[in-house]
Amino acid sequence: MATTRKVRRRPPRRYGGKVLGFLIRAGLLLALAIGLGATLYGIHLDRIVRAKFEGQRWALPARVYARPLELYAGRQLTAGELEQELQRLNYRRLTEPTSPGSYHRDGEQIVLRTRPFRFWDGREPSRGLRVSFDGHRVSAVEAVDGGPDPALVRLDAMLIASIYPTHNEDRILVRRKDLPELLVHTLYAVEDRSFERHFGVDPRGIARAAYSNLMAGSVVEGASTLTQQLVKNFYLTADRTFERKLKEAFMAVLLERRYTKGEILEAYANEIYLGQDGSRAIHGFGLASRFYFNKSLADLSVAETALLVGMVQAPSSLDPRRRPEAALKRRNLVLDIMVRDGVVDAATAVAAKAESLGVVDGGGRPAGEYPAFITLVRRQLQRDYRDEDLRSEGLNIFTTLDPLVQTTVERSVPERLEAIETARGKRKGSLEAAAVVTSVAQGEVLALVGGRDSTYAGFNRALDSVRSIGSLVKPAVYLTALTHPDRYSLSTIIEDKAVSIPDGTGARWEPSNYSHRVYGEIPLYEGLVRSLNLATVNLGMDLGVDEVVDTLYRLGAQRRIAKVPAMLLGAVNLSPLEVAQVYQSIAAGGYRSPLRAIREVVDAEGRPLNRYPLAVEAVIDPRAAYLTTWAMQRVVERGTAGWLGRQLPEGQRMAGKTGTTNGLRDSWFAGFSGDKVAVVWVGRDDFKPMGLTGSSGALRVWGDFMLKLENEPLTPLLPEGVVQAQVCGGPEMPYVADYVPDAERCGGDAAGQAQEGEAVVEGEGQPPAQSPQRQQPAREQNLFMSDFYN
Repeated sequence: MATTRKVRRRPPRRYGGKVLGFLIRAGLLLALAIGLGATLYGIHLDRIVRAKFEGQRWALPARVYARPLELYAGRQLTAGELEQELQRLNYRRLTEPTSPGSYHRDGEQIVLRTRPFRFWDGREPSRGLRVSFDGHRVSAVEAVDGGPDPALVRLDAMLIASIYPTHNEDRILVRRKDLPELLVHTLYAVEDRSFERHFGVDPRGIARAAYSNLMAGSVVEGASTLTQQLVKNFYLTADRTFERKLKEAFMAVLLERRYTKGEILEAYANEIYLGQDGSRAIHGFGLASRFYFNKSLADLSVAETALLVGMVQAPSSLDPRRRPEAALKRRNLVLDIMVRDGVVDAATAVAAKAESLGVVDGGGRPAGEYPAFITLVRRQLQRDYRDEDLRSEGLNIFTTLDPLVQTTVERSVPERLEAIETARGKRKGSLEAAAVVTSVAQGEVLALVGGRDSTYAGFNRALDSVRSIGSLVKPAVYLTALTHPDRYSLSTIIEDKAVSIPDGTGARWEPSNYSHRVYGEIPLYEGLVRSLNLATVNLGMDLGVDEVVDTLYRLGAQRRIAKVPAMLLGAVNLSPLEVAQVYQSIAAGGYRSPLRAIREVVDAEGRPLNRYPLAVEAVIDPRAAYLTTWAMQRVVERGTAGWLGRQLPEGQRMAGKTGTTNGLRDSWFAGFSGDKVAVVWVGRDDFKPMGLTGSSGALRVWGDFMLKLENEPLTPLLPEGVVQAQVCGGPEMPYVADYVPDAERCGGDAAGQAQEGEAVVEGEGQPPAQSPQRQQPAREQNLFMSDFYN
């Protein structure tokens, strides 16, 4: 019997379900991986965002300022000098000076509106002033806004230099509260209408911007939010790639999560790039306002605000200086947008469109080129700051530079050198010079010129040209003697006689007077007035070379000085600045104040960091300093600096000393008025003879600028213990009270003594001779570069 066999069939395989499940699982894993990667990437980006936003956001340059001009009744200042100062500060001359940084002059009266300025000791507000003059003095400073007249007002300090970061960016930081609402709302209208509402990116804004640009036929609105623009400028590059755009959006969202709208807007306002000034990049609205209009943000007009905001789109192609037509068109378009969004009304926009661009030159940049002075500032700063601090911390450095004095010196040096070269048939440009001007009382460097081209930033002769000082050393010799009132007074008879000293090499040092004459016995002060070499050497050898060198060190010399007899005639190498220190101590009556170029340093927030206060140390008996100054005044009246004495106006008195080195290689003059010390060197960089004495070279340069400056007459107060007396029929002169010579010591007129009123001009004719003793000229030798000096 046949049987039937049942066959079990396998169910059909359902591959579709498994594939789908696999894909779902794979998709979930991929999504998880992407999510994890995005999270990790977001954490990475968040760290980047926070690190820069919460740390030091910008490397800020150090700004170097000149001294602020102080106005008060009785100050020595002319209306013309004040106007020059206002012009250096870029004040605008207007009929009605109602805005900060403007003035109007009417004869001997100037009405001005000062700018607000933050000094190291507080903020100086903007003031309306009327300054009246009576000749060379301020007669009154009056408030024009009502209220009491100020006793003293400081103008804003002039920016003279900036020490930029290595990438040459510059900015003036502003806080959110300092941003004018007009600027803020204009920025919103043009760049990001939904800034206060979006979360970093704005899809609706992108669509709206696209539509507006399409309807206008040009780009009138940006698609990126302000936050995205900040991210691009702050963290990223300007590459136009999809990857960079996604990264920008991601970081913008992170930035909005971390920080407030106010913080983001403040950062944007300080970071946005708005133009180029040579190698310097202009960042932020604060600096741009200064750079283009020389105004603070608070003082910008509607038209000026529209121009700045309009430039955000393309600063280079919309530069109002290089492309004024494009800038004007863009500004007017922004004014239309301001009307559309209700920022201003139509009438205001029409009036703004009628205005010019209003761009001025010189805004936001240093007002002058003072490389020699800035070199001195940087060297003094290096004692307290690293170079990276100066290039990043935004320090404000207030210096002692007086622009009025500096400008006068800068003009006089090349003019007089050219005149000397022409008169003496020298090759044009063969002579060089250096000059230093300091204040007597404060020891502040008011002006410093390192060469005839004051804008040249190369070799600084005022600081680095170390030359033999010649007869400038002689006041130290006579000062040393006068510190011994029991042995020496101004009228003590000293000998001008031949000197022959072995120099240790088998030869002898035999100096001579400039005239190659010997004058015998003379009063001590005449040796300095007539700059007699032999009298000075004899006096110095009697005192001892060591003691004279010690006097120089106490006066402020710091360089090593060889203790050899030749130093008594100037075998001492110093720079003009070092000479100024020595003479400042004499001018200050024996009180040394280390010369300083810096007053205060404050940080970017205005907090004081370092003070450079006046430091005064008594280093010389004030009685001896007074007697020495009296003799140095006679140098100007009738001695080797007699030319200067003949130029002085009635009532003005000055003191000083000429200096000439061997072979007429260096011409010096150092002197002082009642309030200023000045030193000038003239010579050649190759050390070749140039044929000028101290009186025919440096003195003429010195006189040119000092006679143009306002100087207080030299009328030093008689120190305690000094009396005026007339002894032995000689001129009345000061003596230390307990050591006035009595009549019994008078032995008649000393041989070779010049009578009061006789003039001696070094290098111009022979000194007056009274029974001179002839001396053969000493054999020619280089006293200042000899083995003695080495």
